[in-house]
Amino acid sequence: MGAMLATLGFDYGTNSVRALLVNPTNGEELGSGVFNYPTGEAGVVYDAGDPHLARQNPADYLAGLSESLTLAFAKAKKTHPDFSLSNVIGIGVDTTGSSPIPVDAKNRALSSDPRFAGNKAALCWLWKDHTSSAEAAEITALARQIRPQYVAKCGNTYSSEWWWSKILHCARTSPEVFAAAWSWVELADWVPSVLAGVKNPREIRRGACAAGHKAFYSEDWGGLPDAEFLSKLDPRLAELLPHLYTKAYDASHKAGELCSEWAEKLGLEVGIPIAIGQFDVHYGAIGSGVREGVVVKAIGTSTCDCTVAGAGRKVADIPGICGIVNGSILPGCFGIEAGQSAVGDIFRWWVEVVLKGSGADHARLSAEIRGQKPGQSGLLALDWNNGNRTILVDQLLSGLLVGQTLRTTQAEIYRALIEATAFGARMIVERIAEYGVPVDTIVCCGGIAEKDPFLMQVYADVTGREMRVARSGQACALGAAVAAAVMAGKANGGHDSFADAMKAMTGVKDVVYKPIPENHAVYNRLFELYRKLHDAFGGVKTEDLSGIMKELIKIQKEQSAA
Repeated sequence: MGAMLATLGFDYGTNSVRALLVNPTNGEELGSGVFNYPTGEAGVVYDAGDPHLARQNPADYLAGLSESLTLAFAKAKKTHPDFSLSNVIGIGVDTTGSSPIPVDAKNRALSSDPRFAGNKAALCWLWKDHTSSAEAAEITALARQIRPQYVAKCGNTYSSEWWWSKILHCARTSPEVFAAAWSWVELADWVPSVLAGVKNPREIRRGACAAGHKAFYSEDWGGLPDAEFLSKLDPRLAELLPHLYTKAYDASHKAGELCSEWAEKLGLEVGIPIAIGQFDVHYGAIGSGVREGVVVKAIGTSTCDCTVAGAGRKVADIPGICGIVNGSILPGCFGIEAGQSAVGDIFRWWVEVVLKGSGADHARLSAEIRGQKPGQSGLLALDWNNGNRTILVDQLLSGLLVGQTLRTTQAEIYRALIEATAFGARMIVERIAEYGVPVDTIVCCGGIAEKDPFLMQVYADVTGREMRVARSGQACALGAAVAAAVMAGKANGGHDSFADAMKAMTGVKDVVYKPIPENHAVYNRLFELYRKLHDAFGGVKTEDLSGIMKELIKIQKEQSAA
């Protein structure tokens, strides 16, 4: 019997990086380790004068590589004493996004330059940085006017969370940083390039995931946006264009091979393959067994929803959807992405910020509302506390609570916020299905999906669809490890295709959340009220809202009497 082999997945989240060692034969998770980013507040650099700013220190990303792997290896050794890091056959990396980093001509993060110490613009512009909403609106307007094909693939609206918005905002507000940056690199591309020892930003193998969903990249128009379009936004963007890239790659390609410098730091073998970088939920979709008809929903501080459609079929442009990109998740498939800007963050805001509670209070409030029926509180909320990512793509929207009385409790509001996120999820699912993409099952991953069966049942009741939970509690890191196994190839102990790798390494838990018919019927009524609020406050159309409070009271009385 040969030595146990493993693939390694690095999962860069909002607050930490996780390393996961996985047996490519059966998906057994040998060991994992988490490194919490030390800079800022829970790893995020904020600005008291600008609530929309969110940055991260790239030095934390590099420190996290060795620290998280050391912890993962130690755990693997406890259960498999003979395991050695020399048996790792491939590496995969997933990250948040769009999280662009300004770099110098040697691919070093600009924040490492002493000239920019303390300059927030030189840091990584984290996915949830919304400082560039004005630039996003300007990009949207120009594209609709002269390049409608650009925005057609991303829901007809460009977001402040994305690549060009952030770079343009940097040029206008921190011109000294923009001028010093030789290039910009997505975090999902930067970490693999560092591991591969790439010193020239032009030689970085960029992933189709980040390029297609966030940077207007498509082979249909020859790559990134043309210089004329960029010049109309700002001539400096056109001047940056030659320093970026002309080709992006799907996950059937390697990002490179592990260089000697990082092999020594990590204790791995020189030359093992590094999978192309993708966003966390895209590899999370792979780690959850995504296929046609299945939407994978990663539920965390925010959510991201992904599904695939075979590249051989025609997929219509879907208004309000974050992107439809060939090869962005699985090679040979269109990747379709949507999401909500806040979910877990909303629950945390209510319990820990407003109520000044702790983690235990989440459980307390959840227990208090389990016996309530849908609609019994008389409350209805909008889930836009951090703007709307899908389907309105408007970060200047905010949350709303309707129906509170002098008897409304903390727990009832907590439930209304859970239901609001479920209604937002239903808006996404129905928009995707409306345009011919089948949605039969929803597979959820992330800590909330694993730990909160009440929320999962509410989501099933609201959407009217069966909800499953990914077998792995670390689906994103697992998906990265799956890609690493494919890059290693069957001859080296991995797999020759994603289909084979996913069959061997992924799965779902036995628990199934099925819609309860009587609950779904009530939620259908509430959803129609939610949709009216959604369309009115979201600027979709003029709605008469005068009857909403009265209808909520009617539903409340019916449910209380039943």
